[in-house]
Amino acid sequence: MSELSLATAQTIAEATLKTAREKAFKPLSVVVYDARGALKALLSEDGTSLKRAEIAMGKAYGALSLGVGSRALHKMATERPYFVAAATHAVGGQLVPVPGGVLIKDSQGRTLGAVGVSGDTSDNDEIAAAGGIKAAGLVFDAGA
Repeated sequence: MSELSLATAQTIAEATLKTAREKAFKPLSVVVYDARGALKALLSEDGTSLKRAEIAMGKAYGALSLGVGSRALHKMATERPYFVAAATHAVGGQLVPVPGGVLIKDSQGRTLGAVGVSGDTSDNDEIAAAGGIKAAGLVFDAGA
């Protein structure tokens, strides 16, 4: 598999929310981009706050843009804040450097896209994203 299909993106998004419900997380927004940065799926549960989808987009798009999960971006932001500020500007502001932006990879390690989740703690957002990716039979890379 070298391309992220709409069906797979929908599976990931729905399984992400299923994982969140099984773990009693707060209401989430989940976004899925393909490797070229095209939006494939976006779901927001009832009860999410106003800008959760945009935050999820920033987590996923930032991870995809820099080629690392947003947990690694969080570490970069702590260690090299000027770099992350410049990178945020370079990607048009769509970079949220906290966990919850997870790369989607195939079994050969090729990046197929990214998932972003927002609504609970950043760690729980990441757990939900990983659950969605695993449910689709793919590999997640959170940048740990």
